[in-house]
Amino acid sequence: MSAATFAGFRLGLGLILAIGAQNAFVLRQGIRREHVFASCLFCALSDSILIAVGVSGFAAASLAAPWLAPLMRWGGVGFLAWYGFRALSTAFAGGAGLTAAAGEGQGLRATLLTIAAFTWLNPHVWLDTVVLLGSVSAQYPGQALGFAAGAIIASFTFFFSLGYGARLLAPLFARPRAWQVLDALVGLTMWSLAVSLALG
Repeated sequence: MSAATFAGFRLGLGLILAIGAQNAFVLRQGIRREHVFASCLFCALSDSILIAVGVSGFAAASLAAPWLAPLMRWGGVGFLAWYGFRALSTAFAGGAGLTAAAGEGQGLRATLLTIAAFTWLNPHVWLDTVVLLGSVSAQYPGQALGFAAGAIIASFTFFFSLGYGARLLAPLFARPRAWQVLDALVGLTMWSLAVSLALG
């Protein structure tokens, strides 16, 4: 592994480890064992596209469209606030359908649409993958491809580890109370992200 590839892997993993809306959703899918492969693959592929866009130099070109940042920001605030409310409502409602293997889950289409919103409407994702990774890759002239490959490998490694590793928590989440706590934490995470976005 070249120095540029290792640097991309390390930075990509460091950025993605932070708890966020996308990670919380993948964790929940993994625990419920619902569309885990599709969820992990969608997140990793989306990251790969954004990393490629950033490393290819689009980050600098995006400065020509100053209206894009506010649009993404307030769209993200609205979506995160709505999803947080939904998660907290589920937490307070409790009851049936909370076990990992049972209950009504989302269909594949609804799951992918939700993940797409968490990914493509989240300004933090764009800032981390397109702007930050794109900027740092400039420090490795002639090795941008290796840097991007490292960051992409980190993304695939993280999401599939999170999605399938979550199954180890299944015995804990066989209890409805544990699902209530998780949903409450997810809801509060979404709201805190929405507030941080709104405050800039």
